[in-house]
Amino acid sequence: MIKMTKQDLKIVFLGTPEFSVASLKALVDGGYNVAAVITMPDKLAGRGHKLLQSDVKKYALACGLPVLQPANLKDESFLEELRGINADLFIVIAFRMLPRAVWEMPRLGTFNLHASLLPRYRGAAPINWAIINGDKTTGVTTFFLKHDIDTGDIIDQESVSIGENENVGSLYERLMSLGADMTIHTVDAIIAGNGTVAVRPQPEGDFIPAPKIFAETCRIDWTKTREEVRNLIRGLSPYPAAHTMFSNESGAVAMLKIFDSRISDDLQHEGGKPGDVVCFKNRMAVMCADGLLEILDVQLQGKKRMPVQAFLLGYKPSTQVPLDI
Repeated sequence: MIKMTKQDLKIVFLGTPEFSVASLKALVDGGYNVAAVITMPDKLAGRGHKLLQSDVKKYALACGLPVLQPANLKDESFLEELRGINADLFIVIAFRMLPRAVWEMPRLGTFNLHASLLPRYRGAAPINWAIINGDKTTGVTTFFLKHDIDTGDIIDQESVSIGENENVGSLYERLMSLGADMTIHTVDAIIAGNGTVAVRPQPEGDFIPAPKIFAETCRIDWTKTREEVRNLIRGLSPYPAAHTMFSNESGAVAMLKIFDSRISDDLQHEGGKPGDVVCFKNRMAVMCADGLLEILDVQLQGKKRMPVQAFLLGYKPSTQVPLDI
């Protein structure tokens, strides 16, 4: 039997955001045969309504890779073009749900890199929800696609610890790098097996959904515990950021994004109810279900992000933040 090489394995890569670029770059830098890249169509953005290219498209064009941007993945002209590439393997990272006609096309199948330890956190935002739910560990998984989202047979997994004060921004960076390594490891395993690789089915039953983050997800409910609110803030920082409504002493109300907080047991306040704001000279805290949560880093609507000490120089809170419940 002739041993397969990385040049023999023709790959089509499907992805859109920065998270995908790390793995695509690892494939290109490693000399793997990436025959084409599929990404989302350009979008109109900004006041000038300029067309915005995806991170994957910008990188692919810089490398001279052919780029396909189908508006409809079931369109027969796109499917015909894709068949013409005659790829052996599709790799999907942070793209969108594929129709069966696409993921069944390559002879060796289609694998996905997912930023969780499947079956935990199936869905669009696994990194955010791992922190929001207070998990201590997470990781990355490669698996072969099946019809139901994030349910296919697992090829490989690797776990990492989530730091006590880590936010989604830093965890995203770590998982992006780990994911690129796992993408290469998975492709190498397929090559070593001359097109086959050992897999295991996902355990039945227990899984946690990880739906897309919407504005409603980001609203802080101060009736929750300090730890729950702090985890929400960490799980949405720096983007899109947890928020509440802020009312200053003149009665003006505006959205306040909160990027960092901590449980500071040296701050004590008798009485009060969830949502009450308490200031201690150059420190600010908000009452939660079980005590005060100190606020460290904020951005008032229309203003720059700043530490709370700088914020308090210009804005005096009223006695209560209107609750977002």
